[in-house]
Amino acid sequence: MIAPTSVDTNLQQLLEDVNQGKIQLPEFQRNWTWDDNRIRGIIASLSQGYPMGAIMRLQYGNPDIQFKYRTIEGVQTVDVVSDYLVLDGQQRLTSIYQAAFSQEAVKTKTEQDKEIRRFYYLSMPKCLDENEDRVDAVYSIPEDRKVKENFNRTITLDLSSREKEFEQKMFPLNIVYHSELFMDWMMGYLDYYDEDKEARELFKSFHSKILNTITAYKLPVITLDKSTPREAVCKVFENVNTGGVPLTVFELVTAMFATHEFDLRADWNKCRKVIRGEGDSLQTDLLYGIDETTFLTAVTLYTSYMDKKSGKTGAVTCKKKDVLRLKYDSYIAYRDAVLTGFQLARNFLLQYQCVFRKRDLPYTTQLIPLSVICAILGKSKCDSPNTIKILSQWYWCGIFGEMYGGANETRYANDVEDVIDAVNGKENPARTINASFFSATRLITLQTRNSAAYKGVMALLYQHKCRDFMNGITIDVINSMIESPDIHHIFPEAYCENVGIPRRRYNSIVNKTPLLPATNRCIGGKAPSIYTKRILKNVDGLTETELRKRIESHFVDYDALVADDFDTYFIHRAEAILGLIEEAMGKEIYDGNSEDTVNEFGIALTPTHDFKS
Repeated sequence: MIAPTSVDTNLQQLLEDVNQGKIQLPEFQRNWTWDDNRIRGIIASLSQGYPMGAIMRLQYGNPDIQFKYRTIEGVQTVDVVSDYLVLDGQQRLTSIYQAAFSQEAVKTKTEQDKEIRRFYYLSMPKCLDENEDRVDAVYSIPEDRKVKENFNRTITLDLSSREKEFEQKMFPLNIVYHSELFMDWMMGYLDYYDEDKEARELFKSFHSKILNTITAYKLPVITLDKSTPREAVCKVFENVNTGGVPLTVFELVTAMFATHEFDLRADWNKCRKVIRGEGDSLQTDLLYGIDETTFLTAVTLYTSYMDKKSGKTGAVTCKKKDVLRLKYDSYIAYRDAVLTGFQLARNFLLQYQCVFRKRDLPYTTQLIPLSVICAILGKSKCDSPNTIKILSQWYWCGIFGEMYGGANETRYANDVEDVIDAVNGKENPARTINASFFSATRLITLQTRNSAAYKGVMALLYQHKCRDFMNGITIDVINSMIESPDIHHIFPEAYCENVGIPRRRYNSIVNKTPLLPATNRCIGGKAPSIYTKRILKNVDGLTETELRKRIESHFVDYDALVADDFDTYFIHRAEAILGLIEEAMGKEIYDGNSEDTVNEFGIALTPTHDFKS
């Protein structure tokens, strides 16, 4: 429960607090980025008293939220403990501080991203002219206080001395909040125009209508007290910072680890190379989807398991709030073990499950518990046939049960405990295995490669050494790295459309298989009876007996295929794929004879396990 307070606060007080380091920025905040035109715009709004939004800040001092912080850009380095950290409003506050409070030229940029240094002035006559757009009364002046044209040969406005400022009736904005500097300037102006009543009245009106508006300006300041939990800080920042860079869990943990003089982002860049297997003999993008937050979640899950095992905690968990509570010491202690876990998981997928590339990976999320399980077991146990069998059943139940499609932190934790216990011969609930279920009718609805189960079926075909129709190679890990297979229709789409086969059938997973590009080109849009003859003609020495073996390695009824008998072929292959799924899950598919299955396929289906390729 958080209870933020909102108080209208004098802008001058905020700027003084910024200057003294009482208000600073958490390290995760992006840098100040506003350009010259945006600065002029906010100065115009300030001089008119227009609202410019609230500032949100976090009271510093919670021992559980030890962010590294830095001064707002433009502030001279101050060695003080910050009272507040700005969560929202940094760009506005920094722009006003630099333009209206700091005595240094503002380091900004043009709309074309050219770096410039500027001082800002208010034209007194234009500010008081109701026909002038206020932003046109705000002047951006180069660091030498001279505006030049004609390739810097002609000075069109010179404000390089106080007398020239007085002469042009241009007020330097950066003295408005400094009483001594302001009084000196005002007295100098009045002395300069000692005999000019009109000029003196101009300043009097400018002071009353413009400067008083600026100095009396108040901003609503929302303050989160120091008892606000980390996850709330993260969520609040995400909600209010929609126009900037969103604050991720990783950025927040990075800010906390920085207090240990540790650069988590630099460390992650090293870890990412290990996870991706950079430098390994076999190069694949399989684990390129693992990002920094996924990695932190895995480290948190591992840490939680080890803490429970040692009696420090009572539950295994890796929810967002747990990641935000990950201690630096735990990260350092367990990071390398988790990196090893990812390496072992990568090998498990490549060697035993025939998942070769990122695009073949059913669920990136399932890699979190998989890597942690491998990290806990270690290489020796992971290579054990018994472990591979247990891990494989859990893996395929997760895929074909489609258990990893949403927020799964609870499932991650359950699966780690269940699988580890199973490997160690202990009783366990086997929650994912027992909850998983694959329906025979799902084969019809698997239409695109976006589905985890769709990718799973393709991996099972790879596992069973399906061979390319034309060159005969098996689509295994090595060959798939040499030449990339893709998923193609067995009964071609054009042919099916021509003969009136429903798209729902011909475009389902039942009618698709991995083939190399040359074979797909040879198939074209012709009937199977035609393209099989074309393949035999185009491949020297290829016999029909050999072609039959290659096609049957995809669990296709060759005789039905070459007879263009789609219905017989379709039922036969559906039953074969269901048999592969049953074997992978170690569970029976019970709805083969259900009413829904009969409605979809026109017949009850019996999964087959004895189809000879």
